[in-house]
Amino acid sequence: MPKTQTRLKQFLIWRYKHVSQKNFTFILSALVGFLAGLAAVTLRNITFYIEAVLENLRALTSNQWYFVLPFIGLMLVYWFVKYVTKKPISHAIPSILHKLSRRSGIIERSKIYIPLIAAPLTVGFGGSVGLLGPAIASGSAISSNIGRLFHVNQKTRTLLIGCAAAGAISSIFKSPIAAIIFAIEVFSLDLTFASLLPLLIASVSSVLTSYFFLGDDLLFNFKSSDKFIINDTLFYVALGIGTGIASIYFTKMYFFILKGFEIFKTAFQKLLVGGLAIGVMLYFIPPLYGEGFGFINNLLAGNHLKALGTTPFDAYTDQIWVVIALLIGITVFKAIAMTTTFAAGGVGGIFIPTMVMGSALGNVVAKIINQLGFNVSETNFTLIGMAGLIAGVLHAPLTAMFLIAEISGGYELFIPLMISVGISFAIKKNAIDFTIYTKELAQKGQLLTHDKDQSVLTLMSLGSIIETNFVTLHPEMTLGEMLHKGVSKSTRNIFPVVNTNEEFAGVILLDDVRSIMFDRSLYDTTLVKHLMHNPPDIINFDADNMKVVMEKFQNSSAWNLPVIKNGKYAGFVSKSKLLTAYRRQLINFTK
Repeated sequence: MPKTQTRLKQFLIWRYKHVSQKNFTFILSALVGFLAGLAAVTLRNITFYIEAVLENLRALTSNQWYFVLPFIGLMLVYWFVKYVTKKPISHAIPSILHKLSRRSGIIERSKIYIPLIAAPLTVGFGGSVGLLGPAIASGSAISSNIGRLFHVNQKTRTLLIGCAAAGAISSIFKSPIAAIIFAIEVFSLDLTFASLLPLLIASVSSVLTSYFFLGDDLLFNFKSSDKFIINDTLFYVALGIGTGIASIYFTKMYFFILKGFEIFKTAFQKLLVGGLAIGVMLYFIPPLYGEGFGFINNLLAGNHLKALGTTPFDAYTDQIWVVIALLIGITVFKAIAMTTTFAAGGVGGIFIPTMVMGSALGNVVAKIINQLGFNVSETNFTLIGMAGLIAGVLHAPLTAMFLIAEISGGYELFIPLMISVGISFAIKKNAIDFTIYTKELAQKGQLLTHDKDQSVLTLMSLGSIIETNFVTLHPEMTLGEMLHKGVSKSTRNIFPVVNTNEEFAGVILLDDVRSIMFDRSLYDTTLVKHLMHNPPDIINFDADNMKVVMEKFQNSSAWNLPVIKNGKYAGFVSKSKLLTAYRRQLINFTK
């Protein structure tokens, strides 16, 4: 045994004797927070360095480089995928949720460094996506492998992944409270002392890491000074309605564009079309370039001209309605530019693009209200517009409220935040009951939720409860052959019938033949196909999740149901084994 493994084994033995599981989890959460924060800082610095180098180039050549830079970045990512990763890079949060539900939170080591390379190439060269998703992906891979290294159980590994997500947000935004809430809302972690304290430790550890490496540098160098005015309440209601509708648009546009790109057969074709489309959008709407934090900061500072940058419409930006039209263009096209970046092979996240779109929409609403003769704070509407989009698009209303409260330097806006965020979330949730993160998993019934019963069923594996010790019969068997080759050699009272291709044909119960099994005159004339019948229901291994399996048992009142896998008979699931597995998983999930 290598010395490293020997020392690790000795450490684990010492740990089991001297450190409780609870305290060890606290230690690991601090370590995960530090490493997730370090990954986020590294990701951010690499991207900012690329942007700084390219900024000098763009300053010399005006907007023409917008046509080229995104394509170059996407091409570099394409080569990285083709020659290094050798397989497509999956989207961060959906991939993590899938690992939690179907892989017990086990994430490949390669996921640690892949986002740190692919995301800066995408964003640094102008891809209209964010860095938060890749930061969470890298941190989650780190936490998963730390959990595997120290042999923690599935529940602790899931908690550490939540700690990594909290750490990434805490490091990037320096908002530790919102970071904790995000991990709870998006990863469906239980809000208990056992989970809250590790999340808090990880969040604090990560934000301290960010301060250590970046000092007081903040993404939003801004403090809110405009207070909530009760007379503006109806305007905040209108903003909530607007952000709710925009959230529906954002989500539907995302899936519409991705589906549209399916007509292109190769990744290179998607790259060509997507790269050109992004270049055109960036030429006319420069704020779509990269993440967009500069755009948000300029809007918060009240400088909409600087936020818009150099556009082909500069000669008309002294007219406020032209400015409003350009801001509406950013609101509409941010979702398009972001999704096109993904469809073309780019790597990034959706959280920050959501904030950019929300800030533009909030600022537009305030400008229109002010042009109608009223007087509202454009800064406040910009902030609350961001919160409304986050709540609607991500179904994370508490994250939205606390994030905006933290980055704005206080809780003066909590009442309008509650109004707009609540309305936006309700509108989007009623219209579309899933998010970009969760759609695919929700449709497959593989999504972890705050419903413990649903989560336990999601974590259960159908393959682990299939029983195969049944004697199979063939339709052309005689009753005598069935009794001699089946009944006499089986300890079960149910017999699956399969054809020569192992395809399921029906079942025979021992009770079906009990009254004739001693009538020898029927042994040669009665065939299995005469006795077999359909079961109360059939479990489809490829299509049915554990919730559906449980419902089939409940609706059919059966004690055993056959399983079909790839069109062929695979075995039976018994109600007793299903309930035993459920109870065992429930104990593991809640202890």
